[in-house]
Amino acid sequence: MKSKDYLAEIAASLGQIARSLDALAPSGADADGGLGTADAYHWDGDAGQLMAVPKVSRVALSMLKGIDAVQDILLRNTEQFARGHGANNALLWGARGMGKSSLVKAIHGDIIARRDEGFHRLVLIEIAREDLETLPALMRRIGGEDARFIVFCDDLSFDNGETSYKSLKTILDGGLEGRPENVLFYATSNRRHLMPRDMIENERSTAINPGEAVEEKVSLSDRFGLWLGFHNCDQPTFLTMVRAYADHYGLDLDDETLRARAIEWSATRGARSGRVAIQLVRTLAGEMGKPL
Repeated sequence: MKSKDYLAEIAASLGQIARSLDALAPSGADADGGLGTADAYHWDGDAGQLMAVPKVSRVALSMLKGIDAVQDILLRNTEQFARGHGANNALLWGARGMGKSSLVKAIHGDIIARRDEGFHRLVLIEIAREDLETLPALMRRIGGEDARFIVFCDDLSFDNGETSYKSLKTILDGGLEGRPENVLFYATSNRRHLMPRDMIENERSTAINPGEAVEEKVSLSDRFGLWLGFHNCDQPTFLTMVRAYADHYGLDLDDETLRARAIEWSATRGARSGRVAIQLVRTLAGEMGKPL
């Protein structure tokens, strides 16, 4: 084969590879690197890309029961932010299954459904805890966009030896670049101080200056302007949750039957929460031959 033909074959192969890679490229952003049209994205820290989420898994805000006080506070804070006014980063902490992440997604959905009420474009970006060290890159990526962003980290906590909390501290407050004015950070956690008690005690016992060592890590929570506590619910609240889900999904069950099934279900699970309630309703829907 002549060298000219050989080079032509190589060029053709490279062109085919390039076209294949273009077809596989994420569609979360426009070709020029600008933000796409989606309302929600997932941040891929390794690739440094925003991946569009076509359909967010969420429930309607009206379906969330038993958390009225914290719901009102977070909704008001988010509305202020979406209007371009002052607002705070928020830490939603407390009992498992009580609607922390569901509330963040539901409020985002509620606001984008009311765009005509004078809100700016509001985009939800989910970031995994493992990608927190890439937060500065994300902030630079979205800081100049004509939109307002809630960067959301679900189940945030830190264990021994982790240092990614330092990137988060810098973004929340105190860094040279800081947090862009069009970005808020919302996080959920089962821990109020984002770390286990034994980790705090270990820092206190091994540090040269125990007070300063503990303060450096505990102060991370202090950089959230809102601390919203979610607590285990009582039986009446749990029954209200179950009834709300059953009504929303059109399950025709009388109060006595639903109450008996709910009490039995919570006893077998050893817990009462919104998560337990929706799991029961899924089971009931299946028994009744209905999709959910």
